[in-house]
Amino acid sequence: MSDPAHIAAIGARAEVMLSELGAISSEPKRLVRLYLTPEHRRAADLIASWMRDAGMTVTEDALGTVRGHWRPELKKRLLIGSHIDTVIDAGKYDGPLGVVSGILAVRELVARGIELPFGIDVLAFGDEEGSRFRTTLAGSSACAGVFDRSSLAFPDRNGISLADAIKAYGKNIDDIPAAAYDPENVVGYVEVHIEQGPVLEAENLPLGVVTGIVGQSRMRVVVLGEAGHAGTVPMHMRHDALVGASELMLLIERTALENQDDGMVATVGRIEASPGATNVIPGRVGFSLEFRSSSDAKRKGAIEQIKADAQRIGVRRRLEFAFEPFHETNTTACTPSMQDLLSEAIASLGYKSVRLPSGAGHDAQVMGKLCPMVMLFVRCKGGISHNPAEFASEADMGLAIAALVRFIETLAANDAAKGAA
Repeated sequence: MSDPAHIAAIGARAEVMLSELGAISSEPKRLVRLYLTPEHRRAADLIASWMRDAGMTVTEDALGTVRGHWRPELKKRLLIGSHIDTVIDAGKYDGPLGVVSGILAVRELVARGIELPFGIDVLAFGDEEGSRFRTTLAGSSACAGVFDRSSLAFPDRNGISLADAIKAYGKNIDDIPAAAYDPENVVGYVEVHIEQGPVLEAENLPLGVVTGIVGQSRMRVVVLGEAGHAGTVPMHMRHDALVGASELMLLIERTALENQDDGMVATVGRIEASPGATNVIPGRVGFSLEFRSSSDAKRKGAIEQIKADAQRIGVRRRLEFAFEPFHETNTTACTPSMQDLLSEAIASLGYKSVRLPSGAGHDAQVMGKLCPMVMLFVRCKGGISHNPAEFASEADMGLAIAALVRFIETLAANDAAKGAA
């Protein structure tokens, strides 16, 4: 698979598929496709049709993960996947590119009549972004056999629990354990994804090999003060929950800036103040807090520092702070031998191979608990993602799929050699 015209045609096909999938949204003027919604259903059905067209049989598990099975009679499986849910006002490449790449890679293998010592499952997960529920990576967690059943109680903004949403989607939560793969039967997991950063563009390279994925801690912080009349309570007598929360947010920013050697970032992405009236002092504030870092110890240490800062603020301002964790993933290294195979695949196409970490979380992070895992990054314009301006070129996508096919062929050759030995 080295013919430039053929690679370009595959990239063009990927763009057509991503545009068709990107048109499935709950809103007419921006891309919003949340987990277990009618839009998720439509996207899953479209993905399933593409899988069948590529020569796969299709199943769907209890958490809505669409699974395309090529050579289902073979016990050993290579897993290729990513997600099809989106953030609010999303771009069309983040997630779906990995699913489309897997489908087109299988189509290429079928067209060329390539025999492998293992089958392939292409996985389209539905919950990676965490945009609807206070949980994320539910589908991949079930596949890896590490699904946390306590997350079934988490509600969305309308008060619908994850368990109820699964039922409304036509699934049964009692079937979730059956979604898990037997690690003895899994060769590995590979995920193709846009970089979501500027490194590849700065290096003028189309592809990169991921060395590892940063750890994440997510929590909800609740600040309790006392609501009061905005005109009659003197400033020095207020128990203003929003002011206390704001002071803590500045300390959160400072803590992350002081740990830049580990690539630490901290984000407050959602804030709610109550009672939410112009003339009332906020008595209660809730906000989301997320820390990411390549060092688990530094990240957890930073959280403890913030908790201590909150206690001091609380004493001085007469406020109460509560921290409610709802998501924790440790830093995950990509399998070195699989990194090498991807690097070889890129080099075989005539390009320099660069290795870089991922500052974003991915389904690969959870799948690494099941089996050997690796990721292939694709250059994206300006490093922009989670944004309608998100863009990957047809040429780069074609090269990514060509590299994926080369990777599969080399992995198969190595596997066959081991079997012969």
